[in-house]
Amino acid sequence: MKTFEVAVIGGGLAGMIAAIALARGGRSVALIAPVAPKEDRRTTALMDQSIRFLDRLALWEKLRPAAAPLTSMRIVDGTDRLLRAPTTTFRAADVGLDAFGYNFPNRALIDTLEEAAAGEGNITRFTDMAESIEISAVSVSITLTGGETLSADFAVGADGRGSKLRETSGIAVRNWSYPQSAMVLNFAHSLPHQNISTEFHTKHGPFTQVPLPGSRSSLVWVQNPAEAASRMELPLTELGALVEARMQSMLGKVDVEEGVQVWPLSGMMAHRFGKGRIALIGEAAHVFPPIGAQGLNLSLRDIMALADILCDRAELPVPADAGESFDRKRRADIMTRTASVDLLNRSLLSDFLPVQMLRAAGLHILSAIPPLRNIVMREGIEPGRGFRDIPDALREKLKRKKA
Repeated sequence: MKTFEVAVIGGGLAGMIAAIALARGGRSVALIAPVAPKEDRRTTALMDQSIRFLDRLALWEKLRPAAAPLTSMRIVDGTDRLLRAPTTTFRAADVGLDAFGYNFPNRALIDTLEEAAAGEGNITRFTDMAESIEISAVSVSITLTGGETLSADFAVGADGRGSKLRETSGIAVRNWSYPQSAMVLNFAHSLPHQNISTEFHTKHGPFTQVPLPGSRSSLVWVQNPAEAASRMELPLTELGALVEARMQSMLGKVDVEEGVQVWPLSGMMAHRFGKGRIALIGEAAHVFPPIGAQGLNLSLRDIMALADILCDRAELPVPADAGESFDRKRRADIMTRTASVDLLNRSLLSDFLPVQMLRAAGLHILSAIPPLRNIVMREGIEPGRGFRDIPDALREKLKRKKA
């Protein structure tokens, strides 16, 4: 039987990055993952903290040519309600950054990660699926569909919301759904995006345009499921006209590209994120709507925490309670982010006037008070960073008053 220090089950973006991070942190890693499909047309926006992590893994320079920087984020109230919020723009330069983050085609991410994993000496790749898993106090035994069995001191579940590792470990989940579907597509446009991402808040959910390299952007359009299904059947020229109208022609003529997809929106959170010799990351641990570019960024924070725990003393055996340490370290961030995305999404759906007032008032305050807006921006980029910067912001304000 082949033995490893860590087995990573799952070969999506989170699983691949976890395997590379743990291997480069000094652990011997079994990556149990079929080769990713070649037709992923989706895109992923990674914030500054995630980009810095990829840079530490020597991946960023290979990814940079395929990425578009996000230098500004604009929120537009696209509802027709009585109480509407002002247009609010967040600029990376206001918090000392060249860009909040970068938007990548998933295909570019996958290709770069596949190459890095293949060239990493500490990673052994298994392209069969995990057929069965046995978890004990001293190791995790995994039998593959091809019949081979391997053993690891610790296992990482990056195998999605139907995670076999999570199920085997007996960790329950909470599921919920939304009366929404997300239409995901890429489009070309005749006017430059100027590296600005625009999010229209509509009564059915966000309509979010994110820049891609050149005169192209990606779009996540959250809408009524029946309307999404109907629009999915439209010719691309007609769908492009709808997208252009929804964007108020701010990017000129729109040409929607092949590969439009529609996904029902739902959420899921595991009751625990780790225990004993296992940890759950990515969508094995948490799923929520594609709002505010939080999904993969949250998963990368899972991986950062896991690498801190498993690789801090890589010359020593993996601690038997590493899973409990991971659960404690990740609980607050995951629960806070999940709750905030859920609250924002439900506030857009609510016709209850006090809820509309609170949402509009919040954006009014952010628009009118730059220091507070900057704190919120920093908190969105890196949890805890905004609150750590409050004392510095107060001192700066006092200096200005004295001057």
